[in-house]
Amino acid sequence: MAPGVRQRQLFYIKKDQKKNNARKLSKSEESSDIRLVYPGGDTAFKLLLSARFCSAMWSHITDCDETYNYWEPSHYLLYGNGQQTWEYSPQYALRSYIYLLIHVVPAKLYHYLLEPNPVLVFYFMRCLLAVGSALSEVYFYKNVCREFGVHVARMTLVFLLFSSGMYISSAAFLPSSFSMYLSTVAISAWYTRKYEFAIFATAVSALLGWPFAALLGLPIALDMLINRKEWSKFIKWSLFSAVVILLPMIWVDSMHFGKLVIAPLNIVLYNIFTEHGPNIYGTEPFSFYFINGFLNFNFIFIGALIAPFLLILAWAVVPAKPRHSLCLPYYYSLAPLYSWIVVFFLQSHKEERFLFPIYPMICLAGAISLDILQKLYFFVRTTLKPLPAQKRNTHYLQFTPHITIAAILVCGLMGLSRTFALHRGYYAPMEIMMETNKLGIEGLVSKDVNINFCVGKEWYRFPNSFFFPSNNWKLQYLESDFKGQLPQPYLDHENATSIIQPNFNDMNKEESSRYFDVEKCHFIFDLDLGTEPNWERDYSHQPDNFLVIKSSEFLNAAKSHPLFRAFYIPFAPKKLCTYASYNLLQSTKFKLTTSSKVKPTKIL
Repeated sequence: MAPGVRQRQLFYIKKDQKKNNARKLSKSEESSDIRLVYPGGDTAFKLLLSARFCSAMWSHITDCDETYNYWEPSHYLLYGNGQQTWEYSPQYALRSYIYLLIHVVPAKLYHYLLEPNPVLVFYFMRCLLAVGSALSEVYFYKNVCREFGVHVARMTLVFLLFSSGMYISSAAFLPSSFSMYLSTVAISAWYTRKYEFAIFATAVSALLGWPFAALLGLPIALDMLINRKEWSKFIKWSLFSAVVILLPMIWVDSMHFGKLVIAPLNIVLYNIFTEHGPNIYGTEPFSFYFINGFLNFNFIFIGALIAPFLLILAWAVVPAKPRHSLCLPYYYSLAPLYSWIVVFFLQSHKEERFLFPIYPMICLAGAISLDILQKLYFFVRTTLKPLPAQKRNTHYLQFTPHITIAAILVCGLMGLSRTFALHRGYYAPMEIMMETNKLGIEGLVSKDVNINFCVGKEWYRFPNSFFFPSNNWKLQYLESDFKGQLPQPYLDHENATSIIQPNFNDMNKEESSRYFDVEKCHFIFDLDLGTEPNWERDYSHQPDNFLVIKSSEFLNAAKSHPLFRAFYIPFAPKKLCTYASYNLLQSTKFKLTTSSKVKPTKIL
């Protein structure tokens, strides 16, 4: 048997006559091969779950859309107050409440049983997201083993574990992360020819999560319709999935919005069929995703981009038997990744979260590139210096372990370095809000009066209202250099989700009604950069008005070296990165309910 074929260790059996394309890894044949060491499903799940819990506990919120479009409405559903964006106004109804309820219902049960601090509910929901991500990833890993071989699968697992991109996306409360889970499941099911499950998972991903994630299911549909001619099965399961998902969604959303609403349709109409589309903000140059991809996946991302060229090169020069007839051709199995790249790289509106759904496939494509490079190295080496006759059946992996080890060390360390740099540089807002929460828990702030917690230029880094100790804390906005549209609180009304509030628009135009009088602020959440924006003073340096009671270091990216701010490098000179103070300010007019003075504290 040729080495290239033997390495995959994939031997397929027929389950029955009706499903002659279903495949399983033959354990008896597997033991006769070169015995590659790789984690089993249980071990892989434990590793992935540990990594994802780290994300849930230590990652900061990287996108204000996560805060204001998902955490804030969820806080309203749980506690009766929170911030509302224009997307949740019945006038526009772009977002679905059923997506929120999937996460809020278990949180409500947790809250009902234990009555925990709201911040614990926040981390409980994040841990649920982490479990969902780990489950989808281990299913992906097991099916990559069957479709691409053990070596590709184990490297995919390593890349999933250590990449900064997975750290950021896995516990994010975003439809793009939800679509990442479900699209990964759909593609995994496709790899094992479970087409019904693949269709249903794609439908859940697109309808409950993000409508544009349907693009990832297009190769699955083409495989069913063109290659397998299973039109009736495709139509039946597509209709079944649509009915099972859409009917409850329409019912729930229509109840909340007070009118008939099909949220996925509304968001598609807004993004594609309006004059401005999504390009009123967030437009980036073509290089944006290349830079972002390298930061999140380092050389794995480069490997994913060049994988098609390496596959062509290997097919042209490396003598090996073609893939088993029951395997998908590479151009099919990797089509979801590259179709997504082509479509989204060409859009003017670019955001990091838009690539979340393909993050696991980036890891897979990077692993495939590594595998091909090892084959090419082995081919060149044995061509230049042929092996003795008794060793000509030697497996290529026996001659290339140094490449595997080097890839793990370089990509793994770079991923950890990037992750640690993100935590060290940008976690300060979470730390400050944890300290804010303690003020209420320790009884230093009365629950009998409304507390105005103000944000100015740092509104987009405010984590969410779950960090407030009780409902008497109110988020208020100060005027700053930002001139777009800010959210506003849900009305204190039983049917607040169905009431159209004034002063909302879908053009991101500034609404001056949002601004609050700084003289009425009890606390201010602010970053001290040592400069004063046009509309917002440096409140940290107004000792007559505000006292700094908590402070934490925050990376000043503008004054830091690009390389050393992007990656944490131990023992690097401290002058290469400049840190500012993220502060919690207390109004001098407001007194804490304690006889002892609160001393300024620096969080290390």
